[in-house]
Amino acid sequence: MKKYIKSTLLMLLSICLFTACSDDNDSNPTLVAPTTFVLNTPAIANSVVDLAHSSAIVLTCTQPDYGFPASTTYSVAVATKADMSDAVKLSTNSSTARIELDAKEIAAALKPYLPKNTICIRFDPAVSFGTPEERDAFNYGLKVVSFADRLHLRKNSVDIQPPDSTLVDLTPDTEEILERMKSKWRYNIRLSERKGVQIEKVTGADPLFSEKLDVFYDLYKITSERDGIAIHAKSYYEDLLKKSSDELAQKKDVPAVTLYLAKHEDDYLGAIITLFSRTESVYLYGCSSNVKRNLMPNFLLQWTAMQDAKKYGSLYYDMYGMPPTDDENHPMHGLYLFKTGFGGKNIHRIGTFDVPVHILYRACIAAESMRAFWHKKIMKKIRGR
Repeated sequence: MKKYIKSTLLMLLSICLFTACSDDNDSNPTLVAPTTFVLNTPAIANSVVDLAHSSAIVLTCTQPDYGFPASTTYSVAVATKADMSDAVKLSTNSSTARIELDAKEIAAALKPYLPKNTICIRFDPAVSFGTPEERDAFNYGLKVVSFADRLHLRKNSVDIQPPDSTLVDLTPDTEEILERMKSKWRYNIRLSERKGVQIEKVTGADPLFSEKLDVFYDLYKITSERDGIAIHAKSYYEDLLKKSSDELAQKKDVPAVTLYLAKHEDDYLGAIITLFSRTESVYLYGCSSNVKRNLMPNFLLQWTAMQDAKKYGSLYYDMYGMPPTDDENHPMHGLYLFKTGFGGKNIHRIGTFDVPVHILYRACIAAESMRAFWHKKIMKKIRGR
């Protein structure tokens, strides 16, 4: 009897084990090849990416479906051909479907595609601080990290874009924007309007473009002689304005570049060139004549451009370049007062950084520094500035 009971128990145990194994097999995952893993269309798709002004490029993708929850490592490769036959894999990996690529890594990946004699890859990141001291501390820390980690990232002594600026917030209504200005600035704007100063707007597609560009360049030459500043050849400004108009006509996503001219009766009194995008607008160049300066044309020029920038959809208006502080001894202190009077927020960008890729880098930087010294020191002394 005992032997029978023992046999029965063993049989029941075997059935239970068999059933448990069968249940386990039913729930075992089945590995499948993902079919839904795709790179999402980036916000930068079908547009030109200015790496010199980009601190990072962010890519996202859908999560691959393996048939069960799985930990996934994501990586990125870049290529110039659609079939990825010349792809170069980046070193950055991510454990999430959001991958952020820094400027240095993109520069390294681009190196094989660069012309043979490229000296360096230059960046001007959109990283800014509220004070010059904070900016300088960041740059020093970046220098230390670059040296410690052998990043080969170097701060250029000559900044290509002006690092210090003031940004006028365009998101409030126009009355509030005016209210944030210094009272004298509001008065000067209304004075210019009251005295009959007219503002003309010109693009590269304007039938009278060539004639108006001549007016601008004559005013710029007057300003150059008066204030001791260097200017480009007229063809530089012509190309800037015409290229913007031509590409906008082709429905390309490029900034709108516009020439504004201030006129009173038969006299042109001043001019500015601006750049508008959907996120920001920038005051690029400005000049004025030596007549009727009491009509304050440059205040009305700036206010007109700010209103147009707001209508265009820009969030702020970058006054683009000024001394870093309110230093009365600075030769450009007047420019500081003029630009900050429009009620903007002062910012201090970190400036220009290089990733050297050629043995001649040091020699080229030395030549670049000498050129800057010649124009900013020697020529200004010669012109009496």
